[in-house]
Amino acid sequence: MTRKVLVIEDNSDLADVLALHLGDLGCDVRTMSDGRAAFHEARSHHYDLIILDLMLPGMDGIELCTRLRRQDEHVPILMLTAKSSELDRVLGLEIGADDYMTKPFSMPELLARTKAIFRRLDHARNAGSRPPQSITIGDIAIDLSKRLVVVAGSPVELTVKEFDLLVAFAENPGKVWTRAQLLETVWGPGFSGYEHTVNSHINRLRAKIEPDGTEPRYILTVWGVGYKFSDQLDA
Repeated sequence: MTRKVLVIEDNSDLADVLALHLGDLGCDVRTMSDGRAAFHEARSHHYDLIILDLMLPGMDGIELCTRLRRQDEHVPILMLTAKSSELDRVLGLEIGADDYMTKPFSMPELLARTKAIFRRLDHARNAGSRPPQSITIGDIAIDLSKRLVVVAGSPVELTVKEFDLLVAFAENPGKVWTRAQLLETVWGPGFSGYEHTVNSHINRLRAKIEPDGTEPRYILTVWGVGYKFSDQLDA
């Protein structure tokens, strides 16, 4: 299956290199340099992955990513930036990016992360060919085949990583996860991200599924270790 990838990067040399290497993976790559034009392109056509630079003319990567997520776009987004502070990394993840790499980066690592994203897409598509699978626990209903979540009767929009985190938790109620284990399970083996990535995603996930974010009912903190999904709820 040919993957469609949109590379939004105003450094033409880097964009060409990305297109070349992604093409070697069998991807159909389109490159764009203006954020506003790229936003309309992403809204008008289906892509399996968007590789998004943070600093862009027309509309920066933060605004572009935020707008896509507000409009229920579930396409995976891999954000690139020349900035290296933890605050910048966390901000990119908080507004809905699924992964984050700081320039300069290793091309083999970027390709490895791209392959991991495609594997998750394949898993989701293959699930759709099997009888619907679901998990119901407390007020949360998860349709695994359609990747839909309903909380207390209302649909909830989750990013790719938020959904994968929720499924990992809900499939293993009571299991205590370290942040490193969650990184490996949800982001993939060898992911070189930061454990704070897990914290920021869990905070966003809690805000969407918990009745009271100050007293979580579902995703519980295990102090000094990590997190677990409550096993004291009625399925």
